[in-house]
Amino acid sequence: MIEHYDFGLVVVDGRRYTSDIIILPGRVKDRWWRREGHAVRLEDLGEVLEDPPQVLVMGTGYYGLVSVDDEVKRELASRGVEVLVQPTKEACQTFNELLKAGRKAAAALHLTC
Repeated sequence: MIEHYDFGLVVVDGRRYTSDIIILPGRVKDRWWRREGHAVRLEDLGEVLEDPPQVLVMGTGYYGLVSVDDEVKRELASRGVEVLVQPTKEACQTFNELLKAGRKAAAALHLTC
C-alpha cells in the first residue's frame, strides 16, 4: 500500500522513496528511469510487461507533466491490461483502492513535476 505521497516523496509499506518507482506485485523497483525523462515509452516498462497486471496506474507527476505514449496504451491493452493515467497524487489513491478491491495492480509513479 502507498501510505503517503508528496512532491518528490512516496512511502510504500513503510519505506520512503525519493526517486521514481514502479510498484509490482510483491516488490518495488526504485530509481525507475525513462529514456526520455517526461515521456513513458514501451521500453521503459520492461518489468511490467514480464508479468502484466490487470491494471497499470501511471502517475504523471505532481503537476501531471509526464506523457504516456499511445503505443504504451495500445500494447498494454492488447495484453489485457487496463491503463489509468493520472497525476501522481490521484494515481496513489487509485492504486490503493484497486489493491483493497483485490485487483492485481501495478503502478509506475513519477514523483516530481
